[in-house]
Amino acid sequence: MMKTKRFIAGAVCPSCGAMDSIRMFRSETQRDYRECVECDYSDVMDVSPALEGDLPEARITREEKALEEHTDVIRFVDASSPSGSKH
Repeated sequence: MMKTKRFIAGAVCPSCGAMDSIRMFRSETQRDYRECVECDYSDVMDVSPALEGDLPEARITREEKALEEHTDVIRFVDASSPSGSKH
């Protein structure tokens, strides 16, 4: 059976620090593996079912979290609608 290997965008290799060099695949035993194409690093991904719900949150960067905490209200005005005043 052929394994489909997918690159993980933005992932950083824990061994060499190269970005966008990590790819992931699932074995016949349904275990997830990751490997680096730059330094030949590899390991088994052990994700417990209890943590799976937390994965999308883990993908948010610090900058994105800071942006989420600061909220401004923006009001859009349609320039083609009559505003009641003439220029």
